[in-house]
Amino acid sequence: MTKSKNFFQNLVKPFKLSSSREGPSEEDLDQIAAQEQKHFAFDALVSATRDFHPTQKLGEGGFGPVYRGKLADGREIAVKKLSHSSNQGKKEFMNEAKLLARVQHRNIVNLLGYCVYGMEKLLVYEYVANESLDKFLFKSNRKEQLDWKRRYDIITGIARGLLYLHEDSHNCIIHRDIKASNILLDDKWVPKIADFGMARLFPEDQSHVNTRVAGTNGYMAPEYVMHGHLSVKADVFSFGVVVLELISGQRNSAFRQSVDAQNLLDWVYKLYKRDRSLEAMDPTLASSAANDQVKLCIHIGLLCTQGDPQLRPNMRRVVIMLSKRPGNLEEPTRPGIPGSRYRRSRRPPGMFSTAGTSGDSDSRTSDYSLNTNTATASTSTRTSPRLDPHGKRPMES
Repeated sequence: MTKSKNFFQNLVKPFKLSSSREGPSEEDLDQIAAQEQKHFAFDALVSATRDFHPTQKLGEGGFGPVYRGKLADGREIAVKKLSHSSNQGKKEFMNEAKLLARVQHRNIVNLLGYCVYGMEKLLVYEYVANESLDKFLFKSNRKEQLDWKRRYDIITGIARGLLYLHEDSHNCIIHRDIKASNILLDDKWVPKIADFGMARLFPEDQSHVNTRVAGTNGYMAPEYVMHGHLSVKADVFSFGVVVLELISGQRNSAFRQSVDAQNLLDWVYKLYKRDRSLEAMDPTLASSAANDQVKLCIHIGLLCTQGDPQLRPNMRRVVIMLSKRPGNLEEPTRPGIPGSRYRRSRRPPGMFSTAGTSGDSDSRTSDYSLNTNTATASTSTRTSPRLDPHGKRPMES
């Protein structure tokens, strides 16, 4: 048995959960591994990337460098190359390879295969032509390329990708780092969720899991930052932030628009309460925006970023709200602010599903997912963590 085959079988074995009722067995996954033929020869990747030439480099972060390449059959690829010195990167590499082994969806970046050659470990993806969303959204000379129709389609595509991960894939997968730089855009502007280095499989019989905090400032849900309570509603919160960033053209973590608002979410919420929500819209959208759609997306973004995770809709409801003309939507409460406690609200019966919510009542610069703005940290149930001004969330002292 070759090293690469051994490596792939070791990757897929962790899919077997503690209960035999959940997920496929090791034997099933070994059969899938053999059928998918996802192994790449190292020589083929060397040739495709011109021996990993610096001019082929797309970016670099904690995981390692990413190179653009072209295979002999004409397919364009992006190759993640694990840095030999990166312990955290090695964990993320294994996690990403494991979780993406069986994920196939139009709005999720396609992992084509793997390569292990001596000390070299590589992941091979489809190349996504327009690179990452943040390169367009937060640069004034490029954001005009994102007219309202494209932004609305991007919002809808991300929602469908998350719905697949949460409810329709082989197991419930929580991404944990949904943000503009982890959304790739192909040549038709179709969004693809990338970077599964910190993603987690989620047990179906639990409302949340307690875990170390890992994510990016400005996108993490308050119950997750404060208590390490991870559920699908943490991804919903991050999605809501991305929605409001797409509409406003402003980055939440670097918000400077108003001295009266703590962040982008708070600013949009205050405008919404004054029936002035369209004032939050990116001025470059003035000629292309459908005002009713913009207002709907602002409302959805605020519902997704509420402080109490039970009040946030799940992604199935979000997709329905985006695909139909909804009637009267629920009034959003004030957005959650990481580092602050929230008081659980009393909800009318049947408002939203509570599946996948927290049980607490008091509560990289590159396109292919190189987490230069991402860090992992311990979490405390008593004290608010220290936040780094540069966007990283360091280990607690």
